[in-house]
Amino acid sequence: MTKFQKFKESYFLYSFKHDWVAITSFVVLLTLLILAVAAPWIAPMNPYDAQTIDIMNSGIPPMWSDGGDPQFPLGTDNMGRDMLSTMLYGLRTSIMIAGCAVLLQAGIGILVGLTAGFLGGKIDALLMRIADIQFSFPYLMVAIFISAIFQVVFGVGSYEKLAVPLLIVIIGLSEWPMYARTIRSSVIGEVKKEYVEAARVIGLPRLTIMMRHVLPNSLTSVMVISTIQVANAVMSEAALSFLGLGMPVTKPSLGSLIQSGFEFIFSGSWWITVFPGIWLVVFVLVINLLGDWVRDVMNPKLYKG
Repeated sequence: MTKFQKFKESYFLYSFKHDWVAITSFVVLLTLLILAVAAPWIAPMNPYDAQTIDIMNSGIPPMWSDGGDPQFPLGTDNMGRDMLSTMLYGLRTSIMIAGCAVLLQAGIGILVGLTAGFLGGKIDALLMRIADIQFSFPYLMVAIFISAIFQVVFGVGSYEKLAVPLLIVIIGLSEWPMYARTIRSSVIGEVKKEYVEAARVIGLPRLTIMMRHVLPNSLTSVMVISTIQVANAVMSEAALSFLGLGMPVTKPSLGSLIQSGFEFIFSGSWWITVFPGIWLVVFVLVINLLGDWVRDVMNPKLYKG
């Protein structure tokens, strides 16, 4: 490939093709996503279906250990569920919760940050003070507060059915200020540029200027934040489930799997916690590596290639 062809090629794509860390992370992440989406078709059993679960199969070690069964390659958990199937479904649940939570974060944060940065003045001060107040509350406190209200209003029995949307709301409402502050700083820089002044001179409405001109030019940083926030959302879901504030045991996520197997780790059933833990670490790691690469590429002064 000639130098001229390299310059014609997208800098983003060119940088990706010449960074083995980014390529490896992307391949691993894509593989995990495919496995999660295809879980209902490739998993040996459905851990949500009680008819396929035999409690007599509980605690079977991985097939390469003494007492292992080839029918359960990674062993079974304390409820008799196949660990491989449960991990695939658990990853699917964690990714769904994290993705929807990040969309909620981004929606609220972009709207607040865009409004604050574009309008400025008292509105900016008010919205940023609200964001500061939100930052002062750790998400665990928000989770406990919302869970308590939910159980009082709808009852404890409804929690299992609505655990997924509840976690999405908890994680989404806890992390939106990061988007708001980032978008606000980008918008403040954009509103001073000539194209915004030109749009004002020709009489375009404020909403049109904000949504069609300022917002598209302020979204570059959102791409970087979103990659990191997906990893944070997965970790948040795992932490909440580990503390008993997340997914119920009957609907496994990576966090609930780690939590359910933690009490058995010292009795010899280490695989119930270790395998989901490795699954979680690998998923978060590759997302963080891709996020770091995206951040560096977006700022060529930092990118080493």
